[in-house]
Amino acid sequence: MTERAYTLLLHGIDTLQCAYYLRQDRREGFDFGQLLQSRESLRQLGTREGEALTLGGLPLLLHAHGTSSGYPFLLTGEEFRIECGEFNSPSFFVTFGSEALWRESALLLHEKFLQWARGVGFTPTKPERVSRVDFSFDYHLPVMDFELKGFVSGANKTSLHLENDCIQTFTIGQGDIVLRVYDKVAEIEQQSDKVWFFLLWGQDRDVWRIEWQVRKAVLREFGIVTVEDLRKCEGDLLRYLCAEHTTLRVPNGDGNGSRWPLHPLWQDVQARVGELVHLGVCRFDGKTAALEERLAQYAKSVYGYLKATAAVACVQQRKPLISEREALAQLQQRMWELHDPLHWRVEVEKRIAEVERGAW
Repeated sequence: MTERAYTLLLHGIDTLQCAYYLRQDRREGFDFGQLLQSRESLRQLGTREGEALTLGGLPLLLHAHGTSSGYPFLLTGEEFRIECGEFNSPSFFVTFGSEALWRESALLLHEKFLQWARGVGFTPTKPERVSRVDFSFDYHLPVMDFELKGFVSGANKTSLHLENDCIQTFTIGQGDIVLRVYDKVAEIEQQSDKVWFFLLWGQDRDVWRIEWQVRKAVLREFGIVTVEDLRKCEGDLLRYLCAEHTTLRVPNGDGNGSRWPLHPLWQDVQARVGELVHLGVCRFDGKTAALEERLAQYAKSVYGYLKATAAVACVQQRKPLISEREALAQLQQRMWELHDPLHWRVEVEKRIAEVERGAW
């Protein structure tokens, strides 16, 4: 098969998830109290259909349940899946719809969400934080002429899914980076029902998707925190994904898979990615962002323990409430009782080494 047999039909972002830190300054069409009443009414009725609402001019469906990530409200619409809570931090977690992303782009949808949020009385308190991005490349592939062995990757886990004895999905990796190469037409017919892709492709068969799912930890390594960061740095990230993390090769007699020749399909993928803007510094600048992200997680955990310390102290001392300073003093006192200077130095140096090599 020649290189011409691999025709790129479409490429872009198929999934985008962002956390938004918003403060409600005024109530103009968005009332958490009213949402709670409506949700409880749905529960009492035992309905699974939800309640159709219009909030700030945006048609949404209020579901009768919260979300597994701890948000009490779930609102879904054509463009947004919104998880939110008055006392959650971040207060909004948004998944942008696949069809909307292909129609309007990630940047435009992000701005559209912020415009809607401002319209119903919310103000951002700090920039959004991107937590997941799925990049996809859809190819016309009349004949699938590669095998699982041809994927040379740093990932530890690979798998193969067959349907009626036909290969349907290759999966490489797990966790923060997952690469899937799969028969997109079969997936549409059997699962997603996204038949509108047929119009975008101009055909309805022989289309395979190459899709990377990338989560927060890796995004931060490349300096991707905000949607604007994503726009600037996606080229560097994709270059790493298709050239360093995983490649598709043609096995030969060489015992070292990294020396096998690149498969023509992967040559085309790398060429397409190479057309994106290349900044060349994101991976180095991103280390600071990744470390800041980890410190924020530690602070959140310690703050949770501080509140638990305050609660226990209140019960012990039979007080209705103590301040955060009093709770911190109690926690510090117990930490100093555990402190051993030599042990501290050994453990901190050990953790420094782990941070430097990314094993944290």
